[in-house]
Amino acid sequence: MGIRITGTGLYHPEESISNQELVETLNAYVEQFNHDHADKIETGEVEARRGSNAEFIEKASGVKSRYVIEKDGILDPNRLRPRLAERSDDELSIQAEWGVIAAKQAMQNAAVTAEDIDVVILACSNLQRAYPAVAIEIQTALGIQGYAYDMNVACSAATFGLKQAYDAVQSGARRVLLVNVEITSGHTDYRSRDCHFIFGDVATASIIENTTSKTGFEILDTHLFTQFSNNIRNNFGFLNSSELTSRDDKQFRQDGRKVFKEVCPLVAKIITTQLDKNDIEAIQVKRFWLHQANVNMNELILKLVVGKAVAEADPALVPIILDEFANTSSAGVMIALHRTAHEVNNGEYGVLCSFGAGYSVGSILVQKHVVV
Repeated sequence: MGIRITGTGLYHPEESISNQELVETLNAYVEQFNHDHADKIETGEVEARRGSNAEFIEKASGVKSRYVIEKDGILDPNRLRPRLAERSDDELSIQAEWGVIAAKQAMQNAAVTAEDIDVVILACSNLQRAYPAVAIEIQTALGIQGYAYDMNVACSAATFGLKQAYDAVQSGARRVLLVNVEITSGHTDYRSRDCHFIFGDVATASIIENTTSKTGFEILDTHLFTQFSNNIRNNFGFLNSSELTSRDDKQFRQDGRKVFKEVCPLVAKIITTQLDKNDIEAIQVKRFWLHQANVNMNELILKLVVGKAVAEADPALVPIILDEFANTSSAGVMIALHRTAHEVNNGEYGVLCSFGAGYSVGSILVQKHVVV
């Protein structure tokens, strides 16, 4: 078997928000909130909101900007969320629309048509609706036969999706289209100093097929891991309207310090174990495409895997795209691969590793094969 990733695609919206723009909006909201609740804040009934600054955001995360589906609504202190028009059931959903754009690019890069694909998987953190599956909508819009389904493993959805694609091809599917569409601005709490800067919106796609006649990244090994944790959580769901609750937690929230402390060594151990199993030394890996959540996490993971001296001498081992895109959840590893695949030469190894809520960790060991 020579199951390879033979083409990738990327789409992002035109509008982008800088850290400074986001901070000015947050600070305007905070000033108004604290003014309106001054009495209750003084008595301790309400906790005062905190503002931020652009320097803090970049130092804490490495993020400088993010693409968003709609900018004006997010930057309105009285709204703090995108302003979108509802689409009818007969119109293509936003998530499917983005997925189709990224998919067409991946299909072109892999030199395949709709007739060549048997399976479509939409793997992401944030699904636009419960059913029918958005993946089936994408499948229909592209004219693909076979079957399609949605799956969610939070920020690890792309690597878990690659494993499902690999298994499908191994079981007889000719090709799989894997799509990752993350419209994260719909679940971001733009009122929160700790969360408002984290996420961005994007779509990626990839083609996975069994071939030895095309240039691509052959999947050599897959390692999936999950362990329950409440440190990254989103309680939005279909039971919300039935719950007798006033808890204001139906958006993304996390305990960032605990996540950093617990996830970094876990990810490093999984990557190291995978490389050892395949008799590959860490210094033989040309690129580690890690989840694009936080530049400090990725730097630490790299040091734990290859050693401090190697990591500091060659920081390009871990490509960083979150400065431009922010955290795009599942799509981050695929953006990094898409942007830097050309930096890997024939026969060289790479690792795609994503991690997030669950905790979930997916690590995919690949080797570049160039066919002239």
